[in-house]
Amino acid sequence: MNFYICSMQLIEVSTPALAKDFLKVNILVNRNDPNYIRPLDKDVNEVFDKKKNKTYRQGEAIRWILKDDQGNLIGRIAAFTNKKYKNKGDTGPVGGMGFFDCINSQEAADKLFDTAKAWLLAKGMTAMDGPINFGERDRWWGLVVEGFHPPLYAMNYNQPYYQALLENYGFRGYFDQLCFAMKVGQRMQEKFYRRHAACAADPALRAEHMRKSDLPKYARDFATVYNRAWAGHGGMKKIEEKVVIKMFETMKPVMDERINWFVYHNDEPVGAWINLPDLNQWFKHLNGDFGLLSKLKFLWVKKTKKADKMVGLVFGIVPEWQGKGLDSYMIVEGARVIQDLSIKDGVYTLGNPEYQDYEMQWIGAFNPKMVNVAENLGTYRNRVLTTYRYQFDREAEFKPHPILH
Repeated sequence: MNFYICSMQLIEVSTPALAKDFLKVNILVNRNDPNYIRPLDKDVNEVFDKKKNKTYRQGEAIRWILKDDQGNLIGRIAAFTNKKYKNKGDTGPVGGMGFFDCINSQEAADKLFDTAKAWLLAKGMTAMDGPINFGERDRWWGLVVEGFHPPLYAMNYNQPYYQALLENYGFRGYFDQLCFAMKVGQRMQEKFYRRHAACAADPALRAEHMRKSDLPKYARDFATVYNRAWAGHGGMKKIEEKVVIKMFETMKPVMDERINWFVYHNDEPVGAWINLPDLNQWFKHLNGDFGLLSKLKFLWVKKTKKADKMVGLVFGIVPEWQGKGLDSYMIVEGARVIQDLSIKDGVYTLGNPEYQDYEMQWIGAFNPKMVNVAENLGTYRNRVLTTYRYQFDREAEFKPHPILH
C-alpha cells in the first residue's frame, strides 16, 4: 500500500534529540518484521561523529528526518560528499545518499531524494549513489533486493518496497552485491580435495590459523596479502599495517581464531581468509544499546548462546598464486578445523562441525573471479543488495560499474 500525505515537515538533524529520532525511524519502519535486527545505536551515530569517522577529513555529511502533518516520523536520509570516493562518474564527481528509511509512500520518498539531490548539486556533484555509507564499503552499503533474511552485522536491511521507491524516482542499478551461503557440514566438490592434495605435496607451502597471542604478526601478513591481491582493484586502496592491527584488536573479543586462516610459501604470506561468528546472533538481544550494562549482557549472551553461523569477511590470494589451486588448499586446510575434516590415505572425511551455516559478505557482481571462487564452493546466492546511481543529467548515458578482468 502506498500512502499519500497532505503535508510533510523536513528537519535537518542538528541536536542530540533529533539524532535519536533519526535512529527511531529505522525502528518504526521495520518494527513488524520478524527478520529485522536493530543496529547498534553507536555504530550509526559514529558515522556522523567527526571525532570517530575519518571520512570527514575529505568529505561532508548531512542528515534529515521527515514527519507527516501529525508529527509522526515517516522517513530519514543522509547525504555525503567524499573526495576519495572511487566510483567516479563520466560526467563528474559522485556523491552519496544513505541511511534511507521511509514508509511506503512515493511522495515521502521523493521528498527525501529531492532533498539529498539538492544538497549534492549545491556541492558540485553530478550524481548520487545509494544507499551507501559515509565511509568504508564493508558496512551500510547497498539495498536489499533479494533475500530478506536477518541481516549480518552492520549490513543494511530494508523493506521490499524500497526497491520500487528508488526505481520510480529514477535510480538505476549501478552494481549488484552478491552474498553466498552454504551449510558448513556440506561436502565440497571433489576438485577441491584434488587441488589441495597437489598443493600439500609442496613442502614450501603451509597453512595456519590466526592466534590471538600474536595479532601484530597476522596483521602484517594480512596487510601484505591485501595490498598485493586487492589494492588498485575496484576502487580498493592500500591498507596500512597499523590499521589492520587496530581492526584485529577491535575484533579480538568476538574473534574465533580457529576460523581465520593464512597460507605461506617459504614463510611469505600468499593467502588470507578472515571470518567471524555472526555477531548479530548476539547483538539482536541488546535492542541497539551498547552501554555498560548492555556490554555485560553481551558477554553473558556470548557465553551462554553459541553462534551457529560464521561470516566470511575477506578471502584472497596474491596474484602469482591465483589459478594454481591455492584457494582450494587454504579452504581445505581451514576445513580441518571448521568442518572437523580428517585426511587419511588420501581420503577426506567430514566430522562434526561446531558451526552450522556459512555466509560470505557481499562480493561485487563486477568481480567474476571472486564470484567463481564462491560458487565453486558449492554455495548458493542467498541475498542480493544493489548499489543504485541517480544521474542528475537525465539525458547523460548511464554506464553500470565496469567488469573487473
